[in-house]
Amino acid sequence: MANSYSALGRWFEYLNDDCGYEQWSQYLIKTLEKLGAGRCGVDIGCGNGYFTRALIKAGYSVRGVDISPQMLDTAQRLSLKEGVGAEFLLGDITKLKLSGKMDFAVAVNDCLNYVPKNKLQTAFLRVAACLKRGGAFVFDISTEYKLKNIIGNNMFAEDCEDITYVWFNADKGDRVEMDLIVFERRDDGSYVRSDEKHIQYAHTESEVVSALENAGFKVYTEGHLGKEKLERINFICKRL
Repeated sequence: MANSYSALGRWFEYLNDDCGYEQWSQYLIKTLEKLGAGRCGVDIGCGNGYFTRALIKAGYSVRGVDISPQMLDTAQRLSLKEGVGAEFLLGDITKLKLSGKMDFAVAVNDCLNYVPKNKLQTAFLRVAACLKRGGAFVFDISTEYKLKNIIGNNMFAEDCEDITYVWFNADKGDRVEMDLIVFERRDDGSYVRSDEKHIQYAHTESEVVSALENAGFKVYTEGHLGKEKLERINFICKRL
C-alpha cells in the first residue's frame, strides 16, 4: 500500500488532531519506562512523525520509518519546524532492515492493520531482527469489531479549510477496502482532486499473539481478552 497516502500523507497529523496524540505519546513513554527499555528505538509506520518527535523530546534516540514518501516529507518538515533532530527512513515493515540493533520498536495507530494476514508473521520477524534480545515492541491494532461494525460499509467525510475528503468503506470479510476522494486547496483557491485506495486487515487477537510468539516474542499484554465491542488493542511484547 505504498501509494495509499499519496494525497492524505501530507495531511495525516492535521486531520487526526483529535486522536489524543499527547496522551498516546505519554502512554508510550510510560510503557517503555516500565519495561526498562533502552534509549535507542524505531517508530515504525511513523506517519507525520508525531510520536518520533515526542520520544526524542523525552530523551530517546528514535528513527522514524514509513512506507509513504508524502508522510515522510511532512514528518521532516514538522521535525525541522520544532527543532527536533529526527532521522526518517522510507521502508516497509515486512521488509524492515536497520543498521544496528534497537532497544525498542513502536508501531502506533493501525500500522499493523495495513499488513496482510499472510505477511503478519514476516512483519514481526523483521521487527524482531532489528531488536536486541529483551528489546521491547509496543504496538496497537484496530479490532475486528471496529473494522467490521464501525468502519466497514460506512461512508465518512470531512470538510476543512484546505482539504476535503469523502471516504467510502466496504467490508470484505477479512479486510475493509477503503476508497477516498481527496480535494486539496491550491493557493489560487481552486482545488485539485486525488483518489486513493486503502486496505486494512481485520486481525484477530489470537492471530496476532500466535504470529508474535512464532516470531520470537513474549507477549506481556494481550489487549483485553473477552471484552466485546473493543475498538483498539495494545500489545506489549519483548523479544526473547
